[in-house]
Amino acid sequence: MSHTYEYPRPALTVDCVVFGFDGAGLKVVLIRRGLEPFKDAWALPGGFVQMEENLEDAARRELREETSLKNVFLEQLQTFGTVGRDPRGRVVSVAYVALVRPDKHPAKGDTDASEAAWFPLSELPPLAFDHDEILRVARERLRGKLRWQPLGFELLPEKFTLGQLQALYEAVLGTSLDKRNFRKKLLPYDFIVPLEQFTSGQHRPARLHRFDRHRYEALSRGGFHFEI
Repeated sequence: MSHTYEYPRPALTVDCVVFGFDGAGLKVVLIRRGLEPFKDAWALPGGFVQMEENLEDAARRELREETSLKNVFLEQLQTFGTVGRDPRGRVVSVAYVALVRPDKHPAKGDTDASEAAWFPLSELPPLAFDHDEILRVARERLRGKLRWQPLGFELLPEKFTLGQLQALYEAVLGTSLDKRNFRKKLLPYDFIVPLEQFTSGQHRPARLHRFDRHRYEALSRGGFHFEI
């Protein structure tokens, strides 16, 4: 026995905020829309969820199709459903956050995105839809998360200096940190492992470090909380 569904059904989309760190500042991936509405405007990668898709599968497909990014860390951010957010009709969007290294994940436009590129957060163009708001919420989430989880696993090179790690924290938090206090808080964590390797070049050599993910996960299972 079939029943007629009597209520209007909003469309469902996904949007992806892809953050990267280039050693100096935070960046985000944007696509130039190839279709109306907002044709030729810059926007976050995303699109409509297909009937047979899970939400995260849809987010990964849109990232792959519009930016060529794949195999990235993804976390659901929030649902955005303000009336009028999309001129095509009643559209609800589930946003995701991805953390990647720009040098390992170059952005390349495809399908309905005529172009994709990394933009410094300090030099963003006007964005389509309510993507300014989605990006603002994503930045707040990143700031909060960085205080209790070492996001450098995804954003830093495999081998990094403590100076690079501090630069990442300063870029995410939007503030300067005292070098001595930062290292005093950081060094007791034994999942940040010093190496017998140093940087080379014109500047004074700096010791390289690496993250030990297994140590961190073991500590996390025991109820450990990371905080700077």
